[in-house]
Parts: sequence; structure tokens; C-alpha cells
Amino acid sequence: MKEDDTKNNFSSFSEIFKNKKTVKPPAYPWQDLALKIITELGIPNFKKSSVFKICKELPAHVVKRAADDTKELCPGGNSWQYFFKVIDSIKKK
Repeated sequence: MKEDDTKNNFSSFSEIFKNKKTVKPPAYPWQDLALKIITELGIPNFKKSSVFKICKELPAHVVKRAADDTKELCPGGNSWQYFFKVIDSIKKK
């Protein structure tokens, strides 16, 4: 191996670390659940904070059941609106 080849390997190795992107994981499990529900149900930006609040305040199994019910009963369209109706009915009980 030539000396020039070694220098190129080290420079490319350092470039890997420069271009490395770190993704910060959620601090709490309820945040991860909220992000999952947001992507699965297509929650619009103006309602995302409400999903985080729901996931923080209610037990995870209740929120998961509501999301599953929503996916089953309202497979298309504005399923995110139905999710909030299901959550509201659970809160009233």
C-alpha cells in the first residue's frame, strides 16, 4: 500500500464522522407512542401537541386501544378526527 492511499483512507474516515447525524430518541415512552400514532393516523401539525398531551395523561394501553379502534373503524379519510372522538368518549367514562 502506498503512503497516499493511507492518507486518503484517513481523510475519508474523518469525513464519515463529520457527516454523521445523530437522532435524539424520545425521553419518555409516551413520546414514542405519540410519534407512532401521529405517523399511523396522519395527524396534522396543528393537532400534534394534543396527541402528546393525550399520551402523557392517559395510560398507554388506553391510547393504543383507541388508535386500534380508529384504524379498524375508520380506515381512510380523516381517521385522526375519529381518534379524538374515541379518546373523548373514553375520558367521559
